[in-house]
Amino acid sequence: MQTDYDPCAVEAAAQRYWEEHQSFKAVEDTSREKFYCLSMFPYPSGRLHMGHVRNYTIGDVIARYQRMLGKNVLQPMGWDAFGLPAENAAITHGIPPSQWTRSNIAYMKDQLKKLGFGYDWDRELATCDPDYYRWEQWLFTRLIDKGLAYRAKAMVNWDPIDQTVLANEQVIDGRGWRSGAPIEKREITQWCVRITDYAQELLDALDGLDGWPERVRTMQRNWIGRSEGVHMTFGVADSDETLGIYTTRPDTVMGVTYVAVAAEHPLARRAAETDPALAAFIEECRQGGISEAEIETMEKKGYPLGIDAIHPITGEPVPIYAANFVLIGYGTGAVMAVPAHDQRDWEFAERYGIAKRAVIRPADAESCDISAAAFTDKGVLFNSGAFDGLTSEQAFDAIATWLSEQGKGERTVNFRLRDWGVSRQRYWGCPLPVVNGADGEARPETELPVRLPEDVVVDGSGSPLKRMPEFSELGNGETRETDTFDTFFESSWYYARYCSPDCDTAMLDERAKYWLPVDQYIGGIEHAVLHLLYARFFHKLMRDEGLVDCDEPFTKLLTQGMVVAETWYREDADGRKQWFNPAEVVPVRDDKGRVVSAVLEADGEPVTYGGIEKMSKSKNNGVDPQSLTERYGADTVRLYTMFTSPPDQSLEWNDEGVEGAFRFIKRLWTLGTGEAETIRAGAAPADLDEAAKAARLEIHGALKKALFDYQRNQFNTVVSGCMSMVNTLYRLESAARAQVLREGVSIVLRLLGPIAPHVTHHLWRELGFGDDILAAPWPEVDESALVQDSIEYVVQVNGKVRAKIKVAADADKATIEAAALADEHARKFIGDKTIRKVIVVPKKLVNIVA
Repeated sequence: MQTDYDPCAVEAAAQRYWEEHQSFKAVEDTSREKFYCLSMFPYPSGRLHMGHVRNYTIGDVIARYQRMLGKNVLQPMGWDAFGLPAENAAITHGIPPSQWTRSNIAYMKDQLKKLGFGYDWDRELATCDPDYYRWEQWLFTRLIDKGLAYRAKAMVNWDPIDQTVLANEQVIDGRGWRSGAPIEKREITQWCVRITDYAQELLDALDGLDGWPERVRTMQRNWIGRSEGVHMTFGVADSDETLGIYTTRPDTVMGVTYVAVAAEHPLARRAAETDPALAAFIEECRQGGISEAEIETMEKKGYPLGIDAIHPITGEPVPIYAANFVLIGYGTGAVMAVPAHDQRDWEFAERYGIAKRAVIRPADAESCDISAAAFTDKGVLFNSGAFDGLTSEQAFDAIATWLSEQGKGERTVNFRLRDWGVSRQRYWGCPLPVVNGADGEARPETELPVRLPEDVVVDGSGSPLKRMPEFSELGNGETRETDTFDTFFESSWYYARYCSPDCDTAMLDERAKYWLPVDQYIGGIEHAVLHLLYARFFHKLMRDEGLVDCDEPFTKLLTQGMVVAETWYREDADGRKQWFNPAEVVPVRDDKGRVVSAVLEADGEPVTYGGIEKMSKSKNNGVDPQSLTERYGADTVRLYTMFTSPPDQSLEWNDEGVEGAFRFIKRLWTLGTGEAETIRAGAAPADLDEAAKAARLEIHGALKKALFDYQRNQFNTVVSGCMSMVNTLYRLESAARAQVLREGVSIVLRLLGPIAPHVTHHLWRELGFGDDILAAPWPEVDESALVQDSIEYVVQVNGKVRAKIKVAADADKATIEAAALADEHARKFIGDKTIRKVIVVPKKLVNIVA
C-alpha cells in the first residue's frame, strides 16, 4: 500500500472503478424507496467556476448520502444549451453557435467527471438537441389547441443592438445586459402562454411546499401578487368611450383628481395626432425598459391630453394625462390618481399643479394634513358624500356594491403576474412550431421536430432565420415562424425528461411517475422567481396532459450561498477600474486580519481593496477549479467547499483553508496507511479498558451529531466531527487500540465518503472493509458506548472556574455537592467565606456561591 498520498492516481483509479461498475446508473425499482437528487444544470459557458463546483458538490454529497442509506438514487446531469451568450461568443469566434456550444459541453463534462460527481451519464441531455426540444414543441402545439397559448401584441423591452426582446431582469440601468444599448419600449406580436390561468393554484400550492426556504416562497407570493379590488368604469367626456380602471383602494375614489394613461394608450395616440408636443412626449416614453423596478425609480413625467374623464360616482370631469409610469401591458393601461392618498400621485400633482382632495382621515382626527405628503393609511371617509363616516374597510364594500348596482364596476381579483411571453427574436433557440398561413392565421406545426439549422454563422444583425427562405418559406403562401422560445422554456421541464431520456414516442413515459417529484433540488437564490415559478407552471401543464401524476416538481429546495472573494483594483484618470486577481496581489494585514495596504506582485505598486464580492469575471476575483484540482485533488476542493460554511450561507474563499483541507486528507491517509496492518487485524470492540472506552465515547458522540447534521445538510459540522474523530484515533493509547482503531476508521471513512469520495473509496478497499464503500451500511451509533461510568464536572466559585471533578454517572445531587466542596482547589478559593448556596447543573458544572 503506497504511503505517499497521490491524489491524481487515487482519484483516477476511483473514477475508473465507478465507470467500469456503472456505480451511478439509476434503474427503476418499485421495491426500493427512490430518491431523486438534482442540481440546476449549467449553461455550457466553457469552464466550470467555483459556484458550479460548490453547487454540484452539495448535490453529490446529498445523493451519495442517500445512496448509502440504501435508497434507489437518481442524480443526472445535462446542459442548458440554448441562449444569447452562445450567439455572442460565436460572433466573436466566427463559428456557428452549435459548434461553440458542443465543444464547451465536451470540455465541461470532462471537468465534472474529474471532480468525482456521481452522475448517471446515460441520462445526459442537452436542450439544443432535437430529440429534446421536439417535445416542448409538441406541448406548445397542445397549448395552442387548448387556448393556453396565443398570439398578441405586447409591449416589450427591445434591444436595438442585439435585435431581440429582453426580460425585465436583463435590463440593467435602462441598458441591455449584453449589448449595453439603451433599451426601447416596443409593441410587437408575441406568442404568450396563459400562466395567469394557473395563478391561484400556483399561489395556493406554496403553502404546501414545506421543504422550500420561506424566503423563496415569499418571493413567489409577491411575484404572483394576488390582490382583491374593484374594476370600475370612467366615462370619457364628449364621447361614448370608457376607461376601465382597477384599484385596490375604492375607498379613495372620491379623491380622484386626474386619470393617468400609458403613453401608448389609444386616447393618447389619438390626441397626439394634433399635438406635436404630446407626440414628442410619447416618443420619449418609448425609451427605457418596462420593469416595475425601473418604472418605480424613474422621474415621473406626464402630459395633459386635453380630454376629461367622467367620475363614475360624482359625474365630475377630471383631466386625463399621459404618464410615463403607466404601462399599456399592465392592467388596462389606465389608473385613477388620488394625490391626497398615494405618494406617487401626490408628487405628480405637485409637479403639474393638479388639485388634491383629501377623503380619508385618521380614525382619531377630524381632518387630514396632506400639505407635505400623501396620507396613505386606511382610516375614516370624509368629503365623500353618502360614504362619509365609513371606515376604509366598510367603504370598500359599500362603494363596490354601489358601482355594481349602477353597472359601473364590480369586485374582482387581480394578479401582478402577467402571461408569459415566450417569443424571442433570436437564432440560437428552439423554433416555435407555428405556421403562418397566407390569410395571416397561425396554426400549429404538425411535423415535429421543427429543426433549427445548425450550420449557421451569426453576425449580430438579428436572427439569420429571417434571411433563410429554405427554413421559413413553405410554399402556398405559408411561412414558418422565425421566433424561437425563451430559454426558460427548455429549463422548465428538463428535470422530468431525465426520467425518460430515451423515450422517442412521448414527452415522458411511465418512468417519470416513478421518479417524480424531485426529492431534493439545489440551486442559487437568483432563480427563486423566474425558473422555479415557470418550472412549477410547466409541471402543472404536464400534469394536465396526464404525463405526471403529482402537482409540484420539487419537494425540497436548497438555495446555496454564493462563493465570495476579495477584490482589488486600480482606477485610471477617467475613473475606469482595472481589476486584479487576488493571486496577483500581496496584501498587508493587521493582527485581526484586516487589510492595511496591498501591492501588485508584478510591479510592487499599490492597489486598492474593493471589498469582498461574489466571484465573477467582471471583478476578476475568481479561482480556477481546474488548477486547484490539478494541484490538490478533487477531494480537497470538495472537502474545502463543504467545510468552510453551511451550504445555504456564503463561502468566503481563503487559500489557507484549502491548504488546511489538503493537510487533513493527508493526515487521514497517513492514519490509514501507517496503521494498515493494525486496522486490518482489528476485531469488534470487546473487553475495553478505560482509554478505549473514552475514545469510543468521543467517536460515537461525534457520530451521533454527524448523523443529525447529515439530515439537515450541515456538512461543515460533519467534517468538523470527522476531524475530531481522527484526532481521537491518533492519540489513542490502549491495549484495545486495534479494535477501536478499526471501528473508528470505518466510521470516519463512511461519514466522509459522500464528501471526499475518492480517498475514502481507496482506503476502504485497501484496509479490508469491502470492495465498494458505496455499498457499505451507513454507520450507526452504539448507544452503549455513550454510557459513562463517571462524569466530569466543572467547579466554579462565585462564577469563576476553579477546578474539575469526576463523580459517578449515577451520583445524586448531594454527592456531587460534597465532592465539589471537598476539592482542594475549590477550597482554596472558598477559604473562610460562608457558603450561601451550591448550584448543580446536571452533567455540566457546580457553582459554589460564597
